[in-house]
Amino acid sequence: MATQKTDRELDFERKHAEDLQRLRGFRLLDDDFMSKVFEDAACTEFLLQIILNRSDLKVQRVRPQYEIKNLQGRSVRLDILATDVSGRPYNIEIQRNDRGAGVKRARYNSSLLDANVTEPGDKYEQLAETYVIFITENDVLGGGKPIYHVERMIQELDRPFGDDSHIIYVNSQIKDETALGKLMHDFACTDAEDMYYKVLAKRVQYFKEDQKGVAIMCKVMEDMRNETIREKALSTARNLLALNRLTYEEIAAVVGLSVDDVKALDGQKTA
Repeated sequence: MATQKTDRELDFERKHAEDLQRLRGFRLLDDDFMSKVFEDAACTEFLLQIILNRSDLKVQRVRPQYEIKNLQGRSVRLDILATDVSGRPYNIEIQRNDRGAGVKRARYNSSLLDANVTEPGDKYEQLAETYVIFITENDVLGGGKPIYHVERMIQELDRPFGDDSHIIYVNSQIKDETALGKLMHDFACTDAEDMYYKVLAKRVQYFKEDQKGVAIMCKVMEDMRNETIREKALSTARNLLALNRLTYEEIAAVVGLSVDDVKALDGQKTA
């Protein structure tokens, strides 16, 4: 006799089926999927070699979804932070929303790299060369070009400032027969079989078809759901604290957080 499934089991199965459906539609233009694919150093190295047109570039370390702080303690999560064998940092961001790839965002990310790759006592001349690279779903800068290189210039001398700070925008709308165009084609694919580059296709196939890879991505999506739920609970708790009407215990019971979490939020507000 078959046992009847509980509501919790049915809810889990429903969410799992939804996750599998979402996974089939993922592309490299989806930042969470991209972060898992490019946590592999070989994939990131290949990506940077094409974008920068440098076959000699060797990636030493890759940190996906890397949290970095400014001097005031505000955190920003970078999609990918890679470092080459010479110590140069590369921030790679996927942006489907044009607002997320604004010029001030590029400037801010560049400043974060500068602030976090130096040690106390380092000379300015030792500041590392940095790259901030936005791969955008739309042509954010609107010039119809496949790639834009942003460099500071000395206007009166009409020559580069030469501060070794580089910002690059890659327009994924252009999928021509160049190496970069084929790369952008691959970024738009949902099926590994349709991709040009094997090093990327193999990794995409792993997360979409291999049992272990699929399990990893399902866990990523579950964590994303839990994080969204927690962020919503934290936001509600902050609003309730601002009203100054409920105790820590009452707020914790309403939003589903621990009392310690609520106390910590109140401490942040006071600070």
